[in-house]
Amino acid sequence: ISHAGLPTHRGSVRGKRWEAEKVLRPTAPFPVQVKKMGELGLLAMDVPEEYKGAGLDYLAYSIAVEEISRGCASTGVIVSVNNSLYLGPILKFGSEEQKHQWIAPFTSGEKIGCFALSEPGNGSDAGAATTVARLDGDEWVLNGTKAWITNAWDASAAVVFATTDKALKHKGISAFLVPMPTPGLSLGKKEDKLGIRASSTANLIFEDCRIPKANLLGQLGMGFKIAMQTLDAGRIGIASQALGIAQAALDCAVDYAEKRTAFGSPITKLQAIQFKLADMAVALEGARLLTWRAAMLKDNGKPFTKEAAMAKLAASEAATSIAHQAIQILGGMGYVTEMPAERHYRDARITEIYEGTSEIQRLVIAGQLLKAYRG
Repeated sequence: ISHAGLPTHRGSVRGKRWEAEKVLRPTAPFPVQVKKMGELGLLAMDVPEEYKGAGLDYLAYSIAVEEISRGCASTGVIVSVNNSLYLGPILKFGSEEQKHQWIAPFTSGEKIGCFALSEPGNGSDAGAATTVARLDGDEWVLNGTKAWITNAWDASAAVVFATTDKALKHKGISAFLVPMPTPGLSLGKKEDKLGIRASSTANLIFEDCRIPKANLLGQLGMGFKIAMQTLDAGRIGIASQALGIAQAALDCAVDYAEKRTAFGSPITKLQAIQFKLADMAVALEGARLLTWRAAMLKDNGKPFTKEAAMAKLAASEAATSIAHQAIQILGGMGYVTEMPAERHYRDARITEIYEGTSEIQRLVIAGQLLKAYRG
């Protein structure tokens, strides 16, 4: 794997950090900032220029999502979902006509997309989809409910997974491109969440929702494969979001500890504080290297399922731990909204849950290890 472009990649996103710290953190009006991010190429980073994308690679994308999430984790996941979960599967599995229709309008910030896989009764069991799609002439008719859909209230299209042949179980799931709004599709309530509160999350409810036959993404019965490969890439995005949250929490802890005095000197003179900061930094850097490795494997066309799972597992658990320790270092000030530490703690927690829980990541990693061992 070539690391030659890394300094350039890091330099190219310094401006993104400025945007996150100076613009997103103080204000964060959703529509305005999404439009601005589109103008900067942040909503379609690895999409080729022929489809109006930035034409960059996944390493650049990973670094950008981290820097954005350092300022605002909600904005980070909005960017991640549009890049990885919405545009990603269309770019990989879509026809040329679908790419021009469903990618190009979603690169500028005028529109964003979402990804509808989870259901009220199946989160980790993605192969047990109860949402169904049946062909009626030249139209697919969708019925069912999708749950926990990020960007739901702001999206103009969704990649939706539905069962087309129940007898085939997970091999009978197909993927569809659904415009939003469209007749037969309604939104559930906007969820009142612990963290990432500026990002909308809601159910998608399909009641005899009709879409053109041409809106099938990939081949019939390919939906589960599309979903799993899409989540591999998406986990790099969530790992990057977690890195940004973790870095922000560490920054907050260091800044406070340098200014806070106890026993006549800054508390950074205390070994207990130094040990906490050291452990936080090691966990962060280790997770960052795992994330970059997964991104570079993807960029080089190498298998990266295991590495993406490792990156997400390490980064998400590091983010939660670092945010926890940041609050401990701040003491009472870490528990109040006057300081950002409590927000980092709330934002970090979701990274261990969505796009595959930590338990699922461990299953994926173990499965890949055993597969390699058994030949």
